[in-house]
Amino acid sequence: MGRIFSLKSSDELLAGIREGKPVSTSEKLSLIIGLSIPSILAQVTSVLMFFIDASMVGHIGAEASASIGLVETTTWLLGSITNAASLGFSVQAAHFIGSGDFGKARQVFRHGLVCTTIISMVVLLLAVAVHSRLPYWLGGGEDIARDASLYFLIFSLAVPSFQLSNLCGAMLKCSGNMRIPSIVSVLMCVLDVIFNYIFIFVMGLGVVGAAIGTALAVTVAASLQAYFAIFRSKMLALRQDSERFRWVTSYVRNALKIGTPIALQSVLMSGAQIVSTMIVAPLGNFAIAANTFAITVESLCYMPGYGIGDAATTLVGQTKGAQRLGLCRSFAHMTVGLGMAVMAVMGAVMYIFAPDMMSILTPVEEIRALGIQSLRIEAFAEPMFAASIVVYCVCVGAGDTLKPALINLFSMWCVRLSLAALLAPEDGLKGVWTAMALELTFRVILFRVRLFRGKWLHHKI
Repeated sequence: MGRIFSLKSSDELLAGIREGKPVSTSEKLSLIIGLSIPSILAQVTSVLMFFIDASMVGHIGAEASASIGLVETTTWLLGSITNAASLGFSVQAAHFIGSGDFGKARQVFRHGLVCTTIISMVVLLLAVAVHSRLPYWLGGGEDIARDASLYFLIFSLAVPSFQLSNLCGAMLKCSGNMRIPSIVSVLMCVLDVIFNYIFIFVMGLGVVGAAIGTALAVTVAASLQAYFAIFRSKMLALRQDSERFRWVTSYVRNALKIGTPIALQSVLMSGAQIVSTMIVAPLGNFAIAANTFAITVESLCYMPGYGIGDAATTLVGQTKGAQRLGLCRSFAHMTVGLGMAVMAVMGAVMYIFAPDMMSILTPVEEIRALGIQSLRIEAFAEPMFAASIVVYCVCVGAGDTLKPALINLFSMWCVRLSLAALLAPEDGLKGVWTAMALELTFRVILFRVRLFRGKWLHHKI
């Protein structure tokens, strides 16, 4: 059993795929699990940081919780943009690695470092420019606007670190190394706890302290991630190249082709989350805080889906690069099935332990009650959410990003937000989360059709 989860075993199996060797069903499953487990751990710990922030700030009071909750979806937007920029390059690298051309994979990595640095600085400047007005645009009151603005500003200053961490982590994952990103994520979470405690409670900085703690933890993690990707990776370490760096426009053009739909989707999906926050805001500070806490708890539950999705992106990318399309299709269906099974279990856990998880986050009974209700509605939709996550990641691994992005956007904007706006005035926060559960069920139908038709498999970059 230990062999299944070893880095050596995954490396051997991936090498066998590149060499055209047959892969048994048990080996496929071993490879999926071996890549998924570290990635799941990385995903969970990254969300756990927000959980820690929310938990620590939640014990300060409802206003402090609401101030973070108000801008949290916007901070996710910044993270999504950095992730999209990274994927534009890492998917290309996965295809080159699958074909055995490690030199071109490293060239793509170099281009990614240059381009994503520029992108992160532009995002940083835009975020700094809007930080003072953002809370008011989102419908927040004067009582929480100052803290919300400062939290967003400090978080924004860490965007270049987020970008570097995302790019280097994505490059390591596409090479099949899920272990380093996982270890770094765990370390980042531990540092977040330490820094938050110091700045929130010891120094008494409250919401500002939470932002500083998170920013410092991310910066340390980014430095470590970059070290392993740039200097230590067997496939990606840049010192292996003896030729002078040469700018290749096609790498950037392909990155734009892959990453632009993802980025636009991220912007519009995060925009949808912001609109959802605006729908919730008139329901009061208790509803804002409960919505934020419920999203944070649910994030912990659906992160296994994203972890399996990371494995799917790597496996689909490398098998397509190796021109093993039958194996590529098999990995796609197996990862989707595993994702649904795992998240069905997570949905049950979320339903049962919702009171305990909400109690960790806040001592306010009104907030707890609203959060528990929301989580138990969403629990039934978790397997559907898993299917949509993993199918999307399969498509990304194949370089097929436009139509899956359109599916996500149509479902979110036309179904979820319409239903939420319709139900919220009568049913309050319950209506918003009912809309979410119904929309996820609708979305998975569209994605399953896309998967079975198989057009994603033959998409050209």
